[in-house]
Amino acid sequence: MPTSSPAATGSSKAATVFRVTSGNFLEQFDFFLFGFYATQIAAAFFPASNEFASLMMTFAVFGAGFLMRPLGAVLLGAYIDDVGRRKGLIVTLAIMASGTLLIVLVPGYSTIGLWAPALVLLGRLLQGFSAGAELGGVSVYLAEMATPGRKGFFASWQSASQQVAIVVAAALGYALNLWLTPAAVSEWGWRIPFAVGCLIIPFIFVLRRSLAETEAFSARTHHPTMKEVIATLYSNAAIVILGMLMVAMTTTAFYMITVYAPTFGKSVLQLSTADALLVTLLVGVSNFVWLPIGGALSDRFGRKPLLMAMSLLTLITAYPALSFLAQAPSFSHMLEVLLWFSFLYGLYNGAMIPALTEIMPAEVRVAGFSLAYSLATAIFGGFTPAVSTWLIHVTDDKAAPAFWMIFAAGCAFAATLLLYRRLAAQSPVTA
Repeated sequence: MPTSSPAATGSSKAATVFRVTSGNFLEQFDFFLFGFYATQIAAAFFPASNEFASLMMTFAVFGAGFLMRPLGAVLLGAYIDDVGRRKGLIVTLAIMASGTLLIVLVPGYSTIGLWAPALVLLGRLLQGFSAGAELGGVSVYLAEMATPGRKGFFASWQSASQQVAIVVAAALGYALNLWLTPAAVSEWGWRIPFAVGCLIIPFIFVLRRSLAETEAFSARTHHPTMKEVIATLYSNAAIVILGMLMVAMTTTAFYMITVYAPTFGKSVLQLSTADALLVTLLVGVSNFVWLPIGGALSDRFGRKPLLMAMSLLTLITAYPALSFLAQAPSFSHMLEVLLWFSFLYGLYNGAMIPALTEIMPAEVRVAGFSLAYSLATAIFGGFTPAVSTWLIHVTDDKAAPAFWMIFAAGCAFAATLLLYRRLAAQSPVTA
């Protein structure tokens, strides 16, 4: 298979986008399932004296996977910057598949004792290590193969593919809820969607192998060594940190309205499992619509205006929206609130992804993007379910997760302002 031809040669842009985002779909599909079935996973692998303790242990393991992302961002990101986007994305997919298979096959705590949570944790760490570079690799590939002037629109399909994963995962969960009894879902039914993810792995490998290398990478005459990558990242530490804070809004909102939403609906609002999953499914559809719109708007009007407007709206509306939901919990109210958050997230992230690819030095574009994104996910997004659960517990306020969203939005607003001021002072950059 040729690896040096332009990414779009012999196929349409749409087909290329489908091939490169297929692995991203699998990666996010498995991440979301962990959140969707947090209560079942807690019962199977992390039994405790009360539901709060069991859920906290489950979400702690969920968050632990994100702590591996920065390491994966540097090591795998540098590898992708060295060997190429195509080869690197095949490696990240293989590592993710290993972690997924491990989680599917591990027996419960009642069967193998402490080995059960230990092996689930190992699977999560493998998934996190892979994800550290997967998102960056896919985003950079899409940005480098984009039609001139449409980088935002093309790069937004990295996040859009995640929304397809949400819709499919939620649809599977909704169907299982109809077909199986709650006891069957808790005992073994929750493993079925994970198994479905494993069954599509060979198909995704075939798609990834058919990718061509991007023109931008093929045109480079020097590929940095690991030492050079680390040195370049160190010299651009301020940009990486500001980029991380800019991503904070994306990753917190995303995990709030997707991964945490089903648990919030069931455990906090006392809605039915079917209602919580249906809301999540519809939110995934909404995200899928708004993300490319956000990317296209950022191509037309600039990245900075969209980033600042959406983060400011989140600062203002997050707590009132969740307070409204907490005071009158219902399917329709949960849908209204999460669709509003979906709008804010979709337009913000549609602009943020291309912005992050543009601010990173070309020679370490994947590693720089991945490190900034991974740090934000590790610090903000990955622990959003755990922080939200804790905030509700200590404040006795069902709207308390809004405080976490407000903090992340404030970081993003300030970082966007400082980042574009800094870059404007150095050289002209697309705002």
